[in-house]
Amino acid sequence: MAAALRNFIGGQWRDAQSARALDVWDPSTGERIGEVPLGGSPEVAAAVRAAREALPAWRETPPLDRARAIGRLRERLEAAREELARLVARENGKTLEEARGSVRRGIEAVEFAASAPVLLTGGSLRNVGRGVDAAEFREPVGVVAGITPFNFPVMIPLWMAPLALVCGNTFVLKPSERVPFSAERIGRLAEESGLPPGVLNLVHGGREAVEAIVDHPGIDAVAFVGSAPVAREVYTRSAAAGKRVLALAGAKNHLVVLPDAELRPTVEAIVGSAFGQAGERCLAGSVVLAVEPGADRLVAALAERVRSLRVGPSDDPATEVGPLIRPEQCRRVAEWVERGRAEGARTAAVGTVPTGSGGFYHPPVLFDGVRPEMTIAQEEIFGPVLSVIRAASLAEAIEVANRSRFGNAAAIFTRDGRAAREFSHGIAAGMVGVNVGVPAPLAHFPFVGWKGSVFGSLAATGREALEFYTRTKVVTTRWF
Repeated sequence: MAAALRNFIGGQWRDAQSARALDVWDPSTGERIGEVPLGGSPEVAAAVRAAREALPAWRETPPLDRARAIGRLRERLEAAREELARLVARENGKTLEEARGSVRRGIEAVEFAASAPVLLTGGSLRNVGRGVDAAEFREPVGVVAGITPFNFPVMIPLWMAPLALVCGNTFVLKPSERVPFSAERIGRLAEESGLPPGVLNLVHGGREAVEAIVDHPGIDAVAFVGSAPVAREVYTRSAAAGKRVLALAGAKNHLVVLPDAELRPTVEAIVGSAFGQAGERCLAGSVVLAVEPGADRLVAALAERVRSLRVGPSDDPATEVGPLIRPEQCRRVAEWVERGRAEGARTAAVGTVPTGSGGFYHPPVLFDGVRPEMTIAQEEIFGPVLSVIRAASLAEAIEVANRSRFGNAAAIFTRDGRAAREFSHGIAAGMVGVNVGVPAPLAHFPFVGWKGSVFGSLAATGREALEFYTRTKVVTTRWF
């Protein structure tokens, strides 16, 4: 792994103009593994200039040829799949198995993008008036910027860039400065796949680079995934500048468990949802709504499992819960745990962490006796903390979940089909699971949240994402 990184602009790898840099750490060991340049307005401006120069020729490239270029990228990604997974595990800290799964899901999105020309087909109608025909076309938006988070260093860039490119846009990627090496590898694979210079650009940086993107008049659309406060700011500033925006934000996902649920598989699904990737994902189930009279039995089984969870480094095959991304995130989660206790939540179980590793670990925590008005039941913690709220009925559980200002995902565990249908129909969330703890859709379905989990009206994957990266033109024709 290289000690320092460069930006990829106009088909060339360039040193950053800024002298400022940020250390990159291995969360499993606390070891410094390199540094990332903190670019800003000059780097963003250069990338946008290259993208705008490449745009006319790229948008005129036949869609099938654009799709073939994305197909070549997919082949290279597939060949580098294990390498990418190990990069993700090292710089993010998720287990190697979790990293492999996330890379695989990213490649699935590239496969969907390669098939997109079929979906780009418009429609037409003859004789909308006497001697008048109308036709609908999908055209690219222009220059698109993608701002991606630390928790999925490969998957989310691959959600964005390939589909934007196959639609005829050019792209500027600003990855999280905490996990820059995976994005750099994607950039090199894209270069090897033969994309023309300027079609895909990569700029490293932090807040200054994000602000330069949302304010730059040469960027036509911004796709963002991150925390709720930043998503709101990106959305409002980008929209005020006249850009098309899709900003995926925070979550507080609820898992409803009915008394008839199969206990062991339900517990495993809940634990995987809440503590997989150390809780650092927007689909983490962070609140269990235990419907009586089954709560005592469920909490006891969850507590036993939480105490047995193996917390450790990402490269240990026995690890079930990896480290958090940075020491400051460990401190933030610890503050949330103390706040929960101060509000009256009962600590039902606490896991253990490795000692002497130097990594950024926080033990898994299970709270019982949580009330819906507690802040730990309302706010996104983004760490290995699971809260249990007891509900008297399914109707009450749905009502409690729907009070949340977020609406990303929710799940129910039951053997009752009627109850599952009632839940699926009544829950205010964009992605719903039935006996599935992490209801992540495949790439050709929309990844879509509701309410405060998204700013913008479309989805990050699937047909709705294709609509985000294109705009419709209707041509009405009459010949004399």
